[in-house]
Amino acid sequence: MTGSEASPSFRLAYVPGVTPTKWVRIWNERRPDVPLTLVAVSAAEAPGLLRDGGADAGFVRLPIDRTDLSAIPLYTETTVVVVPKDHLMAAVDEVSAEDLAEDIVLHPLDDTFDTLEWADRPGRAALERPATTADAVELVAAGVGLLVVPQSLARLHHRKDLTYRPVPGAPESRIALSWPEDRTTDLVEDFIGIVRGRTVNSSRGRPTPPQPRAKRADKSGAKGGDKGGARRKPAAGKSTGKSPRGASGGARGSAKRGKPGRRG
Repeated sequence: MTGSEASPSFRLAYVPGVTPTKWVRIWNERRPDVPLTLVAVSAAEAPGLLRDGGADAGFVRLPIDRTDLSAIPLYTETTVVVVPKDHLMAAVDEVSAEDLAEDIVLHPLDDTFDTLEWADRPGRAALERPATTADAVELVAAGVGLLVVPQSLARLHHRKDLTYRPVPGAPESRIALSWPEDRTTDLVEDFIGIVRGRTVNSSRGRPTPPQPRAKRADKSGAKGGDKGGARRKPAAGKSTGKSPRGASGGARGSAKRGKPGRRG
């Protein structure tokens, strides 16, 4: 690790569609002494924000340039197409990329569509690209075209007059936790542990404090040693209260072998 806990707070960036609530709650439980500040950022701007020190760590959409950023992939999202509720595609369970060939598929300028890494973009391009995903959703509601996005964004921009359907075989967006490689501080390590599900007592990334040794039993029997010694090794000639079958059998056998001698 490099760096130290010099910052009075931990700044966590997150891109649209990511819900960091669970991790923030755990952080507040484990590190109440360090306030966590959330920083909302677009997918395209997230890497630059981390490099410039605008956040200590952040949830980003892959791919990103990992030359100076570390990243831990967390999960992959289903890709869906957003359509009006009265659209023909709303009547089916899923939609293929080929099904979109004759429709206008909107391509927002905020680069959310680019994180899906299409080899061939589905559908027909619109005359103008909407500035944001939110603007594209408005155009879908107006019947101008359709929108292909990660499922979390479809949920984020939910409208009563719209729905979405999964697109099997389409590229999928991956969410990762990222941070500047040369600023892997103790606070960053703490947050990595939370995201990875480590327990509060985990020693990963932190030195383990020396633990006191357990006191050994007193062999002299000064403190309860008599009782312990009696349980471990009974005194000679003293019964333990147990009658092993082998012992009793041996006694009976000896008595039988002695009878012929007495008859003679």
